[in-house]
Amino acid sequence: MTNRFKMLLNVLKKQKKVYIQPHNIPDPDAIASSFALSMLLDRFGIPSRIIYGNRIEKANSKRMVEMFNIKLECIDEGFSIEKDDFIIFIDAQRGNSNLTDLQVERVGVIDHHDKMTKTEYEYEDIRTKMGACSSMIAGYYQEMGVEPSLEAATALVYGIMTDTDNLTRYNNDADAEMFYWLYKYADFTMIKNLRMNEIGKADIYAYAKALQNIEIYGNIGFIHIEDCNDSLLGTISDMVYTIEGVAIVVSYAKREDGIKFSIRSGLRSVKANNLVRYILNNQGVGGGHDEMAGGFIRKSEMQFLENKELNTYVRYKVLSYLEKENSL
Repeated sequence: MTNRFKMLLNVLKKQKKVYIQPHNIPDPDAIASSFALSMLLDRFGIPSRIIYGNRIEKANSKRMVEMFNIKLECIDEGFSIEKDDFIIFIDAQRGNSNLTDLQVERVGVIDHHDKMTKTEYEYEDIRTKMGACSSMIAGYYQEMGVEPSLEAATALVYGIMTDTDNLTRYNNDADAEMFYWLYKYADFTMIKNLRMNEIGKADIYAYAKALQNIEIYGNIGFIHIEDCNDSLLGTISDMVYTIEGVAIVVSYAKREDGIKFSIRSGLRSVKANNLVRYILNNQGVGGGHDEMAGGFIRKSEMQFLENKELNTYVRYKVLSYLEKENSL
């Protein structure tokens, strides 16, 4: 059986500096994976720094950083990196609109999304059947026979819980196996604390606005919110997904820089990642998983929407896709 972490070590031992970079606006799974990987690398004598772009939005993500004292560096104007430094992308890949590409030549990837480009990575671990990157990092600990610290185990358990919706999304045995392997090392009082901090006070107003804007068409929930951040848009999609009779959710926010989409699907015949690409109409960038996906169209790419009303366009694309897939 291939020992993936040993392969990663062989690559990293040749590098001067190692950076771990999750996607911009990192969520709990991305933060937990980056944190636990950094700790594991340190045990094998490889120091690393965790960097990220944009900001941390989710209340539970902020609480994780505080609770576990995770050192994250924001990529801002003062940040510099050498071309021959090595970056490991976590929960993200080159070509992802939600990743600040620092244009270094030497990169690796650990991800559970479909491969987006033909980029050749010096180290590649892409497993699309996995529900969470946290499960993949937990597997590294297990295959090396390393007992995770309480902090690493707790972070990874929470990362698995959030990205698999408490092991109900993606239905991969490996996620459940890693969850229960980590169970004995984790602190569930800390996890309870994190679960009490999943929605920020300021988000309540956006929730109220979303509830006013929900339109249910058959088993589809449509939500158009003005200028909503990425994290909150996804959280609102999850909330609407729990409404009785709703099997598909299409949430979107028109912002100054473009339009952000968040999709959920509970139908096997309707894959969220394919649906979002269909809505994007070969513009922008979109992808994700069968049950959960996102996309973004930059303002400069929105010419095809000229003379079209956004709500009408989105509904037309969704309904025509479902008709094409015989899912209406």
